Amino acid sequence: MGDRSPRHLPDDPGHYTMSLGDHLDELRKRVFHALIVPLPLAVVLFFFADFFIEWLLIPLQRVQLAWGFPPEVQVLSPPEFLMLQVKLSFILALILSMPWLLWQAWLFVGPGLYPRERRFVYLLLPGSFLLTITGILVMYFVMLPLILQVLMLLTRGVEVPAQLLPAVNSNASSLVIPMEDTPPESASLGQFWIDGTTMTLKIAVAGPNDDHVQLLQIPMQGGAAVMQVFRLSSYINFTLLLLLSIAVAFQLPLVLLLISWMGIVDAATLRRKRRWALLICAVVSAITTPPDAFSMILMLLPL
Repeated sequence: MGDRSPRHLPDDPGHYTMSLGDHLDELRKRVFHALIVPLPLAVVLFFFADFFIEWLLIPLQRVQLAWGFPPEVQVLSPPEFLMLQVKLSFILALILSMPWLLWQAWLFVGPGLYPRERRFVYLLLPGSFLLTITGILVMYFVMLPLILQVLMLLTRGVEVPAQLLPAVNSNASSLVIPMEDTPPESASLGQFWIDGTTMTLKIAVAGPNDDHVQLLQIPMQGGAAVMQVFRLSSYINFTLLLLLSIAVAFQLPLVLLLISWMGIVDAATLRRKRRWALLICAVVSAITTPPDAFSMILMLLPL
């Protein structure tokens, strides 16, 4: 069978022969070794899942605060938050374990490649890692806030008709609720005010054990007919899909480089087929983004 370490790979794959049973045994060995890292890592990451959820919520909350939406998301079933923590832990464990997983895959397929083919892998793997990180950063800091802003502002024009709203008697006595741009340092029991930053009514009430004061928040929606309060699991799934899509899309330069090395295309061919490439990129953008034109355009630009 021979030594599979990178320093002892054969120059000619024909000199490295194995029976079908040996191949299956080696595959089982590599799969077992590959799972050694992500499974325990997922258990460790589970205890930090709240931090990652908060990190994913930051772009949404910034848009919510900037446009007067309540900075909240909903959990609609008792096990939903727990299942989201487990799911996120496994996804992050797979992402962080990717170098180890790719290394195990390389140890399995490396002996079957010629030296010139191995050189491609030595360049493509680090390049893929750098492009993936770049794509995730671009999506998180640039594209995701813009997509959320456009999608959320689409509903601002949908309002309840004025004739359906109750009439306001300007002569009737009314309670004036103070508006504060910055909340007081300490609220007393029964105090209430409108937070001018988040546009929420805040009321100080007694805590569960009557030993402290907690704040109740009521979003001020005005005449809006659509309330922008998202389900936590839906938002996290939406964000992870976008991050995955952009990470895959940013691999396009390496794909072009690889097929060029293989002699499938050259620069002149790429120039002639640029219109078709643009059409394919538009189709990919439409498939991998939410069903709105703005998100598709934002994905199309990096492609």
